[in-house]
Amino acid sequence: MDGLDDLDTRLLVDLLRDHRDPRKSLGQHYLVDDQVIDRTMEIPGEFYEQPSRDSHILEVGPGPGSLTLALLRSHAKVTAIEIDEESVAHLERVFGSREKPLIIQEGDAVKENWPAGITHVISNLPYQISSPIIERITRYNESDGIKLAIILVQEEFAHRMAMSTPPYDIGPLGLNLWLDFDVFLDRKVSPSSFSPAPRVNSRLVVMKPVNREEASGIDKRLFRMVTKHCFANRRRKLRTLLSKPPSRISRINGWHRDRWEKASSEILSTDSTRLASDWADMRPENLDPLDWLTIVSELSSK
Repeated sequence: MDGLDDLDTRLLVDLLRDHRDPRKSLGQHYLVDDQVIDRTMEIPGEFYEQPSRDSHILEVGPGPGSLTLALLRSHAKVTAIEIDEESVAHLERVFGSREKPLIIQEGDAVKENWPAGITHVISNLPYQISSPIIERITRYNESDGIKLAIILVQEEFAHRMAMSTPPYDIGPLGLNLWLDFDVFLDRKVSPSSFSPAPRVNSRLVVMKPVNREEASGIDKRLFRMVTKHCFANRRRKLRTLLSKPPSRISRINGWHRDRWEKASSEILSTDSTRLASDWADMRPENLDPLDWLTIVSELSSK
């Protein structure tokens, strides 16, 4: 039917493990649960439409190719970026002789250039590169635009992405994602779904790009720097945190220490109609995304 009928998830994993065991240094936990893979492939249709020949999917860290197989069966073009040379050789052995729209790119997906025209990012991410890959997805979406990202990450990390249980999960990760995406938690994935099994649960997370009118015109670099600066000492009050400039404030065009001190002094001494009267005596986790937009907007106006 699709030229891939002789392959299945377990076979792909066994074929790679015949050559080498997964490398702990690369966080290799191979996905072996077909139900999780099936659910991953169902998600796009619930937000837009199923991937098709017009789609270009980026997969980071394909490993044995268990998810790659499902992506190819959607008839989409797939670019798979893999840092492990043995996994690259395995993917080329398995898929190289088949007439499939698959590009296997050896390299570090955190540093390598991503191809143009990506419509989806669908990946089982090694835990240790989850943050930098999400940063890459965000930057790519800002410049080129994507339809959807579906990533499998550690469950605790997923909750911080979605800020699902405030105030505990409120932080720079979720706040900065909120600027550009609606983030949805999908299926919980147990350690038994992987080989070898990790020690923690995982979660499928959906990132849907969104244009937030309330964030229009906001200096996103300043927003990211301010939130990171404040949450670095999240038990302190905003008044204390904002009285000192971020250590790298001069890296943002138009900003320097003197401007920060003047701007922060003004907003801390002036009542804002858009913030609670006692906001400066709150801790970072007690503010919602709109509050942070207001703070950054008022800093920028000074």
